[in-house]
Amino acid sequence: MSERAMDQDRLPDATPLKTPRAAALAGIVFSVLLIAALVMLRLATPADPRVVGSWLADPARRAAVVTALNFIPFAGIAFLWFIGVVRDRIGRREDRFFATVFLGSGLLFVAMLFVAAALAGGAIAEAGAAHAGSSGRSILALGRNATSILVNIYAIRMAAVFTLTTVTIARRTGIVSRWLTFSGLAVALILLIGTNISVWVELLFPAWILALSIDILVTGARRPITPHG
Repeated sequence: MSERAMDQDRLPDATPLKTPRAAALAGIVFSVLLIAALVMLRLATPADPRVVGSWLADPARRAAVVTALNFIPFAGIAFLWFIGVVRDRIGRREDRFFATVFLGSGLLFVAMLFVAAALAGGAIAEAGAAHAGSSGRSILALGRNATSILVNIYAIRMAAVFTLTTVTIARRTGIVSRWLTFSGLAVALILLIGTNISVWVELLFPAWILALSIDILVTGARRPITPHG
């Protein structure tokens, strides 16, 4: 055995990374930012995407929209940390199939959210530069329609899959309170088939994540289910 190999054998085992304390608050940060962004967008813009009207020229409404869109990247970053917190909470009980769907749906949700925010910001900026003329109206209508489809049809469905997978994992591992699993099933079902009921349905996802995050934080998000070997 070489001297280098002997030195490596004498090295202590690597210390596993621990979830930072701040990461336990990631789900709460995500929920608050996303709820604030969605509410500001709904209140500042008309329901009909074809309506340009005075809201585009209103500095207060434009500032609210810009602020809401600026919340989205930070909400997405916090959501990625939240995914890490849940996986750390699961520990060695993680199932590969559900872990893949859980992670994939979460990443797709964040990606679609970012794309929707970029489309909305670009459409508003271009429509404002066109001075709300016929070209500006067309650009804004196209941008809002594309954003609405991306969020309400695709991103929300991915949020439903993420919620359903999280509920399944939580039920099998017992990492959260039982009432959250039942409410999560209801939220996932509504997100899958009820997006046409109201534009406010999309708030159910961050609201449920908020409740889940508080539950994880209270019960000790950093405590693994099984000891690390």
